[in-house]
Formats: sequence, structure tokens, C-alpha cells
Amino acid sequence: MVLIASSPAPQGLPPAAISALVRWWKTLVIENPSGQARADRAVLRRAHDLTAVACLPAYQRVYRSMAGTEGTGDWPPFQQERIAAIVALLAHVKADSGLTLPRAMSLRAEGSDRNPVSELRFRRLLDAGDVETLFAGLRRALPLVEHRVDPESLAKDVFFWGDGVKKRWAYDYAWSMT
Repeated sequence: MVLIASSPAPQGLPPAAISALVRWWKTLVIENPSGQARADRAVLRRAHDLTAVACLPAYQRVYRSMAGTEGTGDWPPFQQERIAAIVALLAHVKADSGLTLPRAMSLRAEGSDRNPVSELRFRRLLDAGDVETLFAGLRRALPLVEHRVDPESLAKDVFFWGDGVKKRWAYDYAWSMT
């Protein structure tokens, strides 16, 4: 008899989990966040990689809040890594601009002829083959968009990072016509 180890089936990012995530993010960006929210935001911003994020109590509180929502449970390790990236990146987002990441990265300031995120940097983001590389690239890109993006679209794009999201980003980014 051969036993085949099975891993938990991948699950998506249910709306209840996204709502829990956005509620948490809003506690970070309100005018006078609590001392706990400020401390969580600070440690998450300092986390230099996804292992560091996963080991933080601040991340574990958000993760367990999301995992405890209806229709959710523990995610498999590869999806836990994506959620760690989302939580750490949202700690860097200061306001909801309503813009997706590629739109924010290519929204030119009035009078400017350059995108906040250059085409070269954007192509490097599209080349990110894993979430750790994507996380590092987005951490560097968020200051260029003044830490303003739509938190829900950021969460979905990082969670479902792959060829489909990359293609959508390529269509959404305002490439130079020259």
C-alpha cells in the first residue's frame, strides 16, 4: 500500500477575508491610529523579507483574523507567503487612491512627461517570478506612487500573481508611445 501525502487544496481569497484585511488596513491609516496599530505598522514596514514578516506577531494577528472569517481556513504555505507579502505591503500604503498598481505607477503628475515608475522598473516587476521578488520590487515602488493605491486590488494582484495578472498589468500601464 502506497500512501500519498496530500497537501491542503489551494483556496482563493474569499470576500470575507479581503474585508478583514481592508478593515485591518484602515486601522493603520486612520487619523489617530491606536498605539498597537502604529507599532504593528512600524514592525511590518521594517520587515526585510517574507520570512521576517511571517515571524511577526503583527502579521500573525492579521493572518488569523483573515483565516477566521467565514469560508476560510488555513492557507497552504505558498499562499501564506503571498498573504505575508500583502500584509507587509499594505503597511506601506498610506491612502486609497482607487488606482490599481499599474495605473498608479503610470499616472503622471501634471506637467510631467515621466511615469512615477519607469518602464524599466515596471518591466522588472513584470519579470518577478516569485512573490519574494515581487515583494521587494513593490516595496521599492510604493514610495514612487506616494504610498497611494487601491488596497484591495493590491491584495488580489499579489495573491493571484502569475501570467494573468502580469498581462493585465501590462495592458493597464501607460507605456510611452515613442
